[in-house]
Amino acid sequence: MTTGSAGCFEPPHQFARCIAAFLLLAMLTACTTLEHRAARILADPALEGTRWGMVVTTLDGRELVSIRPDDRFVPASNTKLFTTAAAFHRLTPLDGPDPRAGASLRILPRAGGAAPDLLLVGGGDGRLADTPDCLRDCLASLAQMAIQNGVTRVHDVIGDDRLFPDERWGAGWSWNNMVTRSGTAISALTINDNELALEVTPSETPGVPPLVVWRDGDDILPIINDATTLEEAETDLRLDHLPNTNGIRLYGKIGKADTQQTLAIGVDDPAQLAAHRLRRLLEKAGVTVEGAVRVQHRALVLEDDPTARGAAAQPAIALAGVEIGRLLPNPLSDDIRITNKVSQNLYAELVLRRLGLLAGGGSAADGQAVIDAMLVEAGVQRSAYELADGSGMSNYNRVSPRLMVRFLHWTSRQTWGEAWRATLPIGGVDGTLSRRFKGTPLEGRIFAKTGSLNAVNALSGFMTTARGRTLIFSIFANDRPLSASTATPAMDAALLAVAAAN
Repeated sequence: MTTGSAGCFEPPHQFARCIAAFLLLAMLTACTTLEHRAARILADPALEGTRWGMVVTTLDGRELVSIRPDDRFVPASNTKLFTTAAAFHRLTPLDGPDPRAGASLRILPRAGGAAPDLLLVGGGDGRLADTPDCLRDCLASLAQMAIQNGVTRVHDVIGDDRLFPDERWGAGWSWNNMVTRSGTAISALTINDNELALEVTPSETPGVPPLVVWRDGDDILPIINDATTLEEAETDLRLDHLPNTNGIRLYGKIGKADTQQTLAIGVDDPAQLAAHRLRRLLEKAGVTVEGAVRVQHRALVLEDDPTARGAAAQPAIALAGVEIGRLLPNPLSDDIRITNKVSQNLYAELVLRRLGLLAGGGSAADGQAVIDAMLVEAGVQRSAYELADGSGMSNYNRVSPRLMVRFLHWTSRQTWGEAWRATLPIGGVDGTLSRRFKGTPLEGRIFAKTGSLNAVNALSGFMTTARGRTLIFSIFANDRPLSASTATPAMDAALLAVAAAN
């Protein structure tokens, strides 16, 4: 048989190779077409200037879409994928309460017959609360334990968060986020998610400031009220709290006919707030507090090893006195579920520091070392990422889409992979995806972590197509123009197109 111009009239031993080449060409053409279709969707004129990265693969690792796969992007809260997966990979127990993580009370005697000090010690638990609806892990339970142990007089009430070093905000966090619940301080002694609540009620008289009242027990900072009540206005209230200043400034406007607004405010020193609220509970119960509210922190130190990743912490300081009470916290798996479902920054940062206790002093750098070791196991390239915190609030974080997809593929092969995947938001069902993909073929079929930061949107996870195929994906939008509030509609449309084609 003679050879044709296309090279396909070959002897039998070459025919199979020719067919394979045709199939490969067809596959590449289909992939290229799908990739171009996704790229066209992302090229929304309203998002001009946005830098896109996108990788989609099959469960066996074959790439279907590859747009700037190895560029590094700010991942925002996609960072939580690494932090929470590392918890499943390294921390135990997850499904049962860890007594070591609960807050505790200790009595510290004073000389000369003086009233003892009462030490409130943080164990790294993020769920300690002092709210009317608290059912478990309640600060009031610790106050009751003090009374049951015969405490009627104390001198100082001391908040102790020395389990973790005193690094209350992550490297690369924006200072303007510190006043919000997203940027509240991190501490081993946490209370009410480290938030203050300020209730703002419009005045009956336009042109005058609204009425502002702290939630009971939250009045630890003075308020500068520069807000105004207007006859007809769309409410727009804002907060300022400059670092190292003693006060919160409220400004903006509230409509006269509007309802009361409750604003969540980030806390500078959670240990101080927790001790302050404990003192309030003790006094309400008839305990005399003769002294003041104090705090004990542990400072960071520089690593002796010049090749180490930044600052770490000295070993935890031994606690003095006698323990008289301890709370049993919620299972860590509950916290991780909340972390991923609603993108809870505080809980993610506490998980990072608990990881740091495995082989270090509980610093963020110690926690990152544990995540680095996990990523080595996952076989990803070190040059493809840089992580500075556990929550994704840092503008220093960088991740490539291809690295993210390869990491997600690795998690799917772990014994804990399915349980961890169940903590992710579900499209059209719950968490930060409850309103996205609703009424589409991906409702209830996409399991992914969202991410949002200044000029950044991200989404990475797993989706099941109409044909029942599982795809792994990661899509990042960076440098989004300020005129466009979000890139998520284009992002979701591109993923729907991929799902429809598979």
